[in-house]
Amino acid sequence: MTDQLIELFAEILNVPADTLNDDSSPNSVEQWDSLAAMHLVSTLEEEYDVELSTVEIMDMRSISSVRRILRMKGIENV
Repeated sequence: MTDQLIELFAEILNVPADTLNDDSSPNSVEQWDSLAAMHLVSTLEEEYDVELSTVEIMDMRSISSVRRILRMKGIENV
């Protein structure tokens, strides 16, 4: 079973999905720079039909933190 969130990050960051995991962050993925972060936020909002606050965006320091925030917004299976 593929992890849709990992696949989304891989596509945006232009890296192989198998190089990412829940611990992946801007510190461990060179391509995850500020421009990519903005693209990730807009894609997440569109893909999951959510609006992310500035505090939530600032808290997105790893894939697992993004997963947690999406779950708090009622997104299941993420």
